[in-house]
Amino acid sequence: MRLGVIDVGSNTVHLLVVDAHPGAQPLPATSHKRLLRLSEHVTADGLIDDEGIRDLTQFVGECVQIAEDLGISELMSFVTSAIREAPNGQAVLDHVRDVTGQSLRVLTGEDEARVTFLATRRWFGWSSGRLFGIDIGGGSLELATGIDETPDTAISLPLGAGRLTRTLDGDPPSAQDLRAVRAQVRTQIASSARTLTRWGTPDRYVGTSKTIRSLARMCGAAPSSDGPFVHRSLERATLADLVPRLASMTAEERTSLPGVSPERSAQVLAGAVVIEATMDIFGVERLDVCPWALREGLILRRLDALE
Repeated sequence: MRLGVIDVGSNTVHLLVVDAHPGAQPLPATSHKRLLRLSEHVTADGLIDDEGIRDLTQFVGECVQIAEDLGISELMSFVTSAIREAPNGQAVLDHVRDVTGQSLRVLTGEDEARVTFLATRRWFGWSSGRLFGIDIGGGSLELATGIDETPDTAISLPLGAGRLTRTLDGDPPSAQDLRAVRAQVRTQIASSARTLTRWGTPDRYVGTSKTIRSLARMCGAAPSSDGPFVHRSLERATLADLVPRLASMTAEERTSLPGVSPERSAQVLAGAVVIEATMDIFGVERLDVCPWALREGLILRRLDALE
């Protein structure tokens, strides 16, 4: 059967279509995405503005049409922090449904962490023992740990790369601003550390998300063109050397680095600060990069239900 997922993130809206059936590996059939930056279409009152609503509705309608053209059996859709936190979030969802016919489901931050954890467990398998998963998006940071497919603990923190970038002035930001953000990030992560470390020492640390893949690429990991089955990792020592280098560069200059697109060059510094802080606080020397994340986790969960 052919399944699809529309992922409405703080930065990008992404349609993933896969061919799958229970017990089999989902095989990507097509991917269609657009950088909408919904988090930048937020008013002073926290509302999603009219332009953001219009762009989201138009693109969801486009994704629905593509899914129908591809003969999809079921299309799932979900939204994360950008709309979840907006006071007019429900009105936005109602408008999208009324115009496109597609209902978008709101995922909590804990939902995101749990579903992504399932994806990483399926990718790396039972032999990995206790997993510790790190996933960063535009609006939030998700952390989870567990020995099974359902994590023992899953948390979400408002430390997304896009969210933090909007608090930094200057290009590049001043050393004082960057230090303040760094301190804020580390305080929030450390405050939640006990809920994760009390389960014991993980056997494997795993990172997902475009930001982590980009950081790994800048630190020497294989390019995406080598395929998903090439082992990729992110070393803490190498990342520690990269952060000050990113901090000294403008957003435009960062596009010269491997794995950095013009669309994400502004926020890759904040993402690096968050991931370095997470690795420091939890004593992670190396993150293994997982190509599967939230979208694949939702598809796997749906296949489990069918089975």
